[in-house]
Amino acid sequence: MTFVLEEFIADHVIGRRESLFAADLAAHDSQLRAAIEGASVLVIGGAGTIGSSFIRALLPYRPSRLVVVDLNENGLTELTRDLRSTDHQYVPDDYKTYPISFGGPVFERMLRAEGPFDIVAHFAAHKHVRSEKDRYSIEAMLENNVMSTVALLDLMRELPPKHFFCVSTDKAANPANVMGASKKLMEEAVLAYAAELPAVTARFANVAFSNGSLPAGFLERIAKNQPLSAPHDVRRYFVAPIESGQLCLLACVLGEPADIFFPRLDEPRMLTFSTIADALLRQLGYEPDYCSTEDEARAKAAARQPDDTTWPVYYFASETSGEKSFEEFYTSDEDVDLDRFGALGVVRGRAVNDVAGIRATLDDLRDLFDRDDLPKEAIVDVLATLVPTFHHVETGKSLDQKM
Repeated sequence: MTFVLEEFIADHVIGRRESLFAADLAAHDSQLRAAIEGASVLVIGGAGTIGSSFIRALLPYRPSRLVVVDLNENGLTELTRDLRSTDHQYVPDDYKTYPISFGGPVFERMLRAEGPFDIVAHFAAHKHVRSEKDRYSIEAMLENNVMSTVALLDLMRELPPKHFFCVSTDKAANPANVMGASKKLMEEAVLAYAAELPAVTARFANVAFSNGSLPAGFLERIAKNQPLSAPHDVRRYFVAPIESGQLCLLACVLGEPADIFFPRLDEPRMLTFSTIADALLRQLGYEPDYCSTEDEARAKAAARQPDDTTWPVYYFASETSGEKSFEEFYTSDEDVDLDRFGALGVVRGRAVNDVAGIRATLDDLRDLFDRDDLPKEAIVDVLATLVPTFHHVETGKSLDQKM
């Protein structure tokens, strides 16, 4: 049968065929075109789902230069092949990709030689809750999401763009995991530097079938004749990949310094991952075969025959550290503007720290990681002092222990 992922997402995940942001894009077309047409653009983390979707949303406005940086060399190759192979896709003559780390000296040399840029959009981040197993994974996450981002902000002060965007996450609102706390610290850095830079950020819902996501994993499991596994009690908002890029484009170009954008979504559209798995299997012509254990699911998958019309699934109650049962885009004490756009809300960010305060926070983190004996609990305690809204959910179990 014919299976078109974009149509499945529209019909079974987000529940709409037209982009959530179509009206806002149309209403602000002239502003977007004036800011982007002929502009030089740097996209960091541009090979990922959101970064590449941002690029696809950006290119119709015809920038004159596009530089894309990402550590994923294969991802950059596929991005280029995809853009070059799409009918009527505009790509500027001055188009370059660099498989380098944005936190290293090679990036700085490139930026000083190629910059300054009119637009800089930063998407390179650790995004998985599973990336908080121990001190090493947490240190790498904080290095990437916070310390390297502050180093980038320092470079932006020297080579200021007209627009600077740095992606956040809904999990930064009342964070329950280290990833969310790291993004909250990143937001605080953006707000501090916004006094000198046109810096904005955005929190958003899960991007349906994004790279590394659980729904994308469903497709991998099916391709490998393996069972599907998902929590049945975790509810999430979803946007389509192209909508994620459009949201970030609108925020980047139209935001005021220190704005935090988020999509306005209705709670009835929140879905469980098990609901998506069932819908996907039925769309592909299978009926879910509900199993009571991982072992049962694996055994049934191994015994499947090519003409079987059922597919083994294992659904469970969430029991891993850092998981929230629901999503929220802003907190009760934040100043929220719901009138400026149709499908976008904006938190008017308030800086808790100045730049000196952010650097002091980084010094505290470096001192912390200089310790030889550093259990995860000690890191969580320090983060709780740096992010007062951080209330870690610790169960002693990691997502790496699950299918």
